[in-house]
Amino acid sequence: MIEFKNVTKRYGSKTAVGDASFDVEEGEFFVLIGPSGSGKTTTLKMINRLIPLTEGYIYFKDKPVSDYEVYEMRWDIGYVLQQIALFPHMTIGENIAQVPQMKKWKEKDIDNRIDELMTMVGLDPDTYKNRKPGELSGGQQQRVGVVRALAADPPVILMDEPFSALDPITRESLQDDLISLQKEIRKTIVFVTHDIKEAMKLGDRICLFNEGRIEQIGTPEEFLTHPKNDFVKEFIGSNKDKSITVGEFVSMNSGSAEHGNYPLVDEDAMIEEAFKIFAEHDTVAVITDAGYKLLNRQDVFRHLSEKRGDSA
Repeated sequence: MIEFKNVTKRYGSKTAVGDASFDVEEGEFFVLIGPSGSGKTTTLKMINRLIPLTEGYIYFKDKPVSDYEVYEMRWDIGYVLQQIALFPHMTIGENIAQVPQMKKWKEKDIDNRIDELMTMVGLDPDTYKNRKPGELSGGQQQRVGVVRALAADPPVILMDEPFSALDPITRESLQDDLISLQKEIRKTIVFVTHDIKEAMKLGDRICLFNEGRIEQIGTPEEFLTHPKNDFVKEFIGSNKDKSITVGEFVSMNSGSAEHGNYPLVDEDAMIEEAFKIFAEHDTVAVITDAGYKLLNRQDVFRHLSEKRGDSA
């Protein structure tokens, strides 16, 4: 879906991104992470040509981004900002309708799309569609920002630290909502964050930048079990919890439940062994003496990355 081939971005003598090469697969949740100034946001903005590259090529649907008309390409790439940037004088419905109107959708189709998406993110259209952004909370406004990016059904969504300005409770709630939404819509999402816990929770794969260079690309499991170098180890935090058993972990994080159709894991298995299952399933059922307990992928990776946040 998206391919970077030897991409470099320079500002004068300063290299913001150096020789970056990677692919983002269709339907993948791909997270760009790194310290401030590492090049992650510059990389994101080069995808939709908000920032021009200096060298190399970026391909979107097997075609160089430079070959597209800018406005046409951006219609096919939704964009969610940290600042939300809703038009304050427009209603929520009018904000969401912007790109479909530019693409000359029929008004009935636009109205149906607005109602569908607002319902999908838990905002009742009859209650919120005709309100102005200032009448909504920060979390509600950010939900509208996500919906607006999805309005014209683009195949790709770019998200630039969309939850970083929100309080921790709202932020975690929106992360959970995004996970649920992605299961339903299966878009290709490129997501920028500086928070390793957020990256571990959301990402199918993670790309870690440092001073404009890619240090490692891999799944959350690969970052935890096979960090490439000392910088990666330091950034994610060395954490011994991944050597505990699944039973010990689930006793700290989950209550009893029916196992349903979830894959089964024995409580004596090491938590690291569960990573192989988490590559394809979000939840496993742990067999314990007290019955079945459910263990969620996002909870595991968030917990295992918390030491990084505690020691920062």
